[in-house]
Amino acid sequence: MLSIHASKRLGDFRLHVAIDVVTPGVVALFGRSGCGKTTLSNLIAGLLRPDSARIEVDGICLEDTRTGHSVPAEQRRIGYVFQDARLFPHRSVLGNLRYGERRAPAGTRRIAFDRVVELLGVQSLLDRRVKDLSGGERQRVALGRALLSQPRLLLLDEPLASLDVARREEVLPYLEKLHEEFALPIIYVSHQFDEVLRLASHVVLLENGNVVSQGALEAVSLHPKLRAIVGPDAVGAVITGSIVGTDSQTGLTAVAVGSGTLKVNLEKAVVGERVRIQLLARDVILATQPVEGLSVRNMLAGTITNIVADDADTDMVHVDIGGGQVLARVTRGAMISLALRTGMPIWVLIKAVSIRGHAFLAPPAVASTS
Repeated sequence: MLSIHASKRLGDFRLHVAIDVVTPGVVALFGRSGCGKTTLSNLIAGLLRPDSARIEVDGICLEDTRTGHSVPAEQRRIGYVFQDARLFPHRSVLGNLRYGERRAPAGTRRIAFDRVVELLGVQSLLDRRVKDLSGGERQRVALGRALLSQPRLLLLDEPLASLDVARREEVLPYLEKLHEEFALPIIYVSHQFDEVLRLASHVVLLENGNVVSQGALEAVSLHPKLRAIVGPDAVGAVITGSIVGTDSQTGLTAVAVGSGTLKVNLEKAVVGERVRIQLLARDVILATQPVEGLSVRNMLAGTITNIVADDADTDMVHVDIGGGQVLARVTRGAMISLALRTGMPIWVLIKAVSIRGHAFLAPPAVASTS
């Protein structure tokens, strides 16, 4: 169990959060710059004193201001990875990793050096100096050093923020493996929704120091506050399905979602694996009856559950597809001509190419106690 109840005032800014999540899993702290993500991270790590707090990781209390209990930062066993890696420039990669090993408390060694080196792909870098590493390589070494300290919690504060797109794509696959390999609770701080989409099992949406939504990504993706953070073009529902097969002729993978099946572009598909898919609202087309003779490969039956004003001339239509919700952005004119209304049966049309780059293997689900 990861339980974080904390308050902190810094000038005019006030942070107040309450998070209770079953571990292990990846808890993403998501929001715009200045929303309180790093402040909360520093409270958890013990680098900042809270005004009031109770912070507990898997039964170990790290902070309780009611009793005056506070574990010093260096004794909390939190592997903190920052944006800029913060490696020791005078040490080699091997020296940095061995430093992490030496920080591990006696009798806690369960994450093996060789396994970390293999998992993060740094074997060929061991003799290199930090100055000779790329940004992506530095972050992989920083992850390795944190893991070898045998943490009870891994805290990643926007570890990809300083990297370009190519380096981000280099590091993300390693991050995807971490919680599955080591069964560690991980807190992942980010303002990039694509990272959250690929990594998070539980999402905490922060705004002005407050939690405005939290829970499974599928639920948080529908929250209207998300639009202000990701922008209108990136708004979309997230659904999870299971791979049921691949068409050898088209190369498209069939994913069972709700009461239907989606055909998506997905590399190295394995039948039975769970897949997380983001369906952008701008790419979803609604039809009042089944449609034939179109190039669109995906058509799912659903029911309109809600209609919310999106902006001056569009509405956001929520559609239940029998195992999740889909969002569709529809012009006001189309709303009128189709007479769309809550409770109405509807068909959801999505191009297979629209899902390219938005389908990822889903992390294991993690439960919230709230």
